[in-house]
Amino acid sequence: MQENPQEDIGRLLQIRRGKLAELQSGGDDPFHIVKYPVDAHSADIHNGFEQYEGKTVCVAGRVMTKRVMGKAAFCDLQDRDGRIQVYVRRDEIGDGAYAAFKHYDIGDFLGASGEVFKTHMGEISVKAKSVSLLSKSLQILPEKWHGLKDQELRYRQRYVDLIVNPDVKDAFVKRSQIIKTIRGFLDNRGFLEVETPILQGIAAGGAARPFTTHHNTLDMDMYLRVALELYLKRLIVGGLERVYEIGKVFRNEGVDIRHYPEFTMLELYQAYTDYQGIMELVEEMFCDTAKAVTGGLIVKYGDVEVDLGKPFARMTMAGAVKEYAGVDFDQIHTTEEARAAAAEHRVEVKPVHQKGDILNLFFEKYAEDKLVQPTFLTDYPVEISPLTKRKPNNPEYTERFELYIVGREFANAYSELNDPIDQRIRFEHQDALRAGGDLDTDRLDEDFLLALEYGMPPTGGLGVGIDRLVMLLTDSYSIRDVILFPSLKPKD
Repeated sequence: MQENPQEDIGRLLQIRRGKLAELQSGGDDPFHIVKYPVDAHSADIHNGFEQYEGKTVCVAGRVMTKRVMGKAAFCDLQDRDGRIQVYVRRDEIGDGAYAAFKHYDIGDFLGASGEVFKTHMGEISVKAKSVSLLSKSLQILPEKWHGLKDQELRYRQRYVDLIVNPDVKDAFVKRSQIIKTIRGFLDNRGFLEVETPILQGIAAGGAARPFTTHHNTLDMDMYLRVALELYLKRLIVGGLERVYEIGKVFRNEGVDIRHYPEFTMLELYQAYTDYQGIMELVEEMFCDTAKAVTGGLIVKYGDVEVDLGKPFARMTMAGAVKEYAGVDFDQIHTTEEARAAAAEHRVEVKPVHQKGDILNLFFEKYAEDKLVQPTFLTDYPVEISPLTKRKPNNPEYTERFELYIVGREFANAYSELNDPIDQRIRFEHQDALRAGGDLDTDRLDEDFLLALEYGMPPTGGLGVGIDRLVMLLTDSYSIRDVILFPSLKPKD
């Protein structure tokens, strides 16, 4: 007779529910436990064994392994830091407690109080004087989670992924460390952390498609923000000279290993500096963060070793296209000449694209993936930089850079455009692109233009994709690997 794995699992689940019912009928409902006096964690005991040896501690965690050998047993409890072995003897905890312990399941939460010692095999352990069931697990943990090929299931059940996969847990601990380090870095340099609206009347500040909702009381359509920029720059107008925000941004666009509709951005603005000053800040911030999280400046990402020691390389966009595509845009003077070069090199352009747009298309096709070691790509065309100051000696280009590592953009920074007249012209060009069918364009924000008319000092601004930085510093392949609960289609 052929076995049915689903029937076997069903029987095991029923057994667990039967154990719970038996406990509850005997007046020992584990879900009535409200607290346990934990005073030590696994890492504390392992790292400070000399201080803990012989002392009585209270530890707690999830049972990950259990071995019963007659009158004695071992189990591994997993807490926030790792695992600690607990040695349980019938003679030590009593017949009734030991009989109950033998019926506990993998996945249950236990508390154990006892003396810290080292077994004859050299394993640091807790010799239990008492064991308490703190919560009952009614599901069965996968035995070989690493062997599962259904990556989507790991995203759907991240709570299980975190239980059985230490590398996943470590990545999210590092994510928290990265954000904490960045906050400390900026706070120490006089930046003020602020919060700006997530629901906005105009989805401006970024060339992206927004999520739309409706405000019932105000009876108006609103948008989830696509960027943090324009409200932060209003604060510079208001006299807050150094501001930053780390927050969620939403773009109603595609999903791949680098892009996700809900992601975390750092944006900062500093009065009286330019994009060169922001370059120096980015170098220091990336170096400090890498050292704090990984312990060094050489970071392994896939098969590549990335050197985050400064100074980072610098290259203009036109220079990158000349090096990797063999096309010199300094010798191309009109949009017609740029279109001819695009046709020759099989770069697809739209009727609304101008010379600067086409230069960017060349870069994306031929050069972007070549920038593996940290590289500041500078001198972006004005056509694709609607919020950026022009270069005084070459007004076709702007004082803008993007930081590229492993062929991906990690940061975007400007000498911020503070001329309200020029800013209106740039917004109007974006509107023309939108009318021509390009929906990934910025939108005109009249209130922001009004703010600029009150005067904004020379300012440098920066945006950093936090998720991509976490991917780099944790060697994670996909952006969904560093988002705790990525959105997925319902199974049905």
